[in-house]
Amino acid sequence: MKLSQTYLADFVSLLFPELCPACGEGLVAGERIICTDCLYSLPITNFHHQPDNIVAQQFWGKLPLEGAYALYYFAKGGKIQNLMHHFKYKGMQQIGDILGEIAGRQLRDNPVFASADVIVPVPLHKSRLHQRGYNQSACFARGLATKLNAVVDEDNLVRIHATETQTHKSRFLRFENMQEVFKVLHPERLEGKHILLVDDVVTTGSTLEACGTELLKVDGVKLSIATIAYAE
Repeated sequence: MKLSQTYLADFVSLLFPELCPACGEGLVAGERIICTDCLYSLPITNFHHQPDNIVAQQFWGKLPLEGAYALYYFAKGGKIQNLMHHFKYKGMQQIGDILGEIAGRQLRDNPVFASADVIVPVPLHKSRLHQRGYNQSACFARGLATKLNAVVDEDNLVRIHATETQTHKSRFLRFENMQEVFKVLHPERLEGKHILLVDDVVTTGSTLEACGTELLKVDGVKLSIATIAYAE
């Protein structure tokens, strides 16, 4: 960058400073999307070191999983909620890339997750995808793929029915709301593969359970799950 361009960029940043979506503080030179302080202080779970972690426990007796993982803990009013809000509703797709890379660096050193062949994001219904413009889970998947020896397949598992928001539903109603919602279009692409199914936040696990149930209908499939955050 030429000196004049550098001065112009510095001037613009003074007038319109880039803010960290987690804490709202201004970014400094060299910081990318999320400030350094937040990157080192976000509530990391270390679930990749705990095979029987609380995410895995949610699927006991429901899905036969190779592994289950969430990168961060989600708390209302916390930095992860701020990140998720900007990620899903403010068009900041780059957040998914960054968090996917962070998660990928953890998971590539875990033999269970490192053996995944295909990363499949939880799909949005086409109407929601058109409204938002992107699938946040696919952004996370692509970030993961930069660190794992796996490919992203984001047009195979599809949501064939639009569903009501899950936010205020009970665990049972969330599960009931997700029945017969997903379908695998090209099962032959997944036969015999270890699939890493990914989503942004896991709460009750009903959406992931419904997706996983469909994926496990494919011959020879093994399944693991990874999310950005776990919310109690």
